Amino acid sequence: MTDRALKVGIVGYGHLGQFLVEKIQKEGPEAGLQLAFVWNRNADKLRDSLPKELILHDLSDFTRKDTDVIVEVCHPMIVKEFGIRFLSHAHFLVGSPSALSDPQLEQDLRNAAKQHGKTLYVPSGALWGGQDIQKMNDSGTLRALSIRMSKHPSCFRLTGGLLSDWREGEGRRVLYHGSVAELCPIAPNNVNTMAAAAIAASKLGFNGVTGEIVSDTALSDYHIVEVEVTGPDGFTVKTVRQNPAKLGAVTGNATYNSFWSSLLVCKGHGGRVYLC
Repeated sequence: MTDRALKVGIVGYGHLGQFLVEKIQKEGPEAGLQLAFVWNRNADKLRDSLPKELILHDLSDFTRKDTDVIVEVCHPMIVKEFGIRFLSHAHFLVGSPSALSDPQLEQDLRNAAKQHGKTLYVPSGALWGGQDIQKMNDSGTLRALSIRMSKHPSCFRLTGGLLSDWREGEGRRVLYHGSVAELCPIAPNNVNTMAAAAIAASKLGFNGVTGEIVSDTALSDYHIVEVEVTGPDGFTVKTVRQNPAKLGAVTGNATYNSFWSSLLVCKGHGGRVYLC
């Protein structure tokens, strides 16, 4: 990349998408970023916030835009449907890394990044210590990794009506404990932190990393993410991250700035997967 502004396409205009768009509009010139396009399933939501030349009505038309990095912040299905095409045109920051629990899709995206000389960025999001996990993984010293995510039940978006019967004041309920690979399809919008951890711990992978999600009606003001890393000879590290969040919020407050920091490092790392 040269010193010119990095042109960024934003795919999705929910809370996180809006945050990133507003950040680029306000701080982009100083940070070396500018908007290339913004897409949302409902384009009407964009009309009062963006000039019409930045609104992309049909996502398949993204190739018509001069874009350096495409940022997905909407749903894993977009990663599945467009990820390979995105990488043929630009670097790709995948905000829904739970999609990568599909091993074939993960491999196809890795191959596309290598073929086109692009980078598949995986933001660390709410994951604390992701770079350290990746270093242990690369050095062969990572033995086990487990992550517990606890939230108010209103903050979960689960398939199959798994939490449809919750009642205020019921307390703590373990919803799932097992491999992250099996958890991602159950909670695709809630476990991107765990998916990022599985990418960092690639030798364990989605099947080897343990995930647990807990519904707790006492957590009305924040989410809790607990990470336990195990290495050789009794080495362990445990972290607890308390992330302020409103009731019903899928994403904790601090994660927004974490995504922004990830975007700032998207300067191209040439045909690889990069945790940022």
